[in-house]
Amino acid sequence: FIVGFPGETDADFEKTMKLIDEVGFDQSFSFIFSSRPGTPAANLADETPHATKQARLSRLQAALNENARRINEAMLGTTRRILVEGPSRRDPGEMTGRTENMRKVNFAGHARMAGQFIDVVITEVMANSLRGRVVTDAGERAA
Repeated sequence: FIVGFPGETDADFEKTMKLIDEVGFDQSFSFIFSSRPGTPAANLADETPHATKQARLSRLQAALNENARRINEAMLGTTRRILVEGPSRRDPGEMTGRTENMRKVNFAGHARMAGQFIDVVITEVMANSLRGRVVTDAGERAA
């Protein structure tokens, strides 16, 4: 999302926020418009104050973060199939992988799991990732 594009009104920005809410976006590349020489927008009048642009960006990113938090919390206690990517960057004794909705999950595991799909029970929600435990029996798989 680009906030503060020349001519963007408060109503335009509210439509963007409504879209984020309706779709449930939880991640995006979002930034404040900046003029680039040689582009058609470089010649447009940019009358929106920087403080307004910054406030819009902060509000947009807060909405995305709130959506992500809700999604992550809804995953707590569920079993997810993840693709194991390899050792965790923070703790090489742990493995990391991603869920079908691109959530990063860290868990105790072995390097031989890399490249495989495994089932993991989500045990904890962190700020930017999830923690999990590898499923070891059929009863856990059904959760």
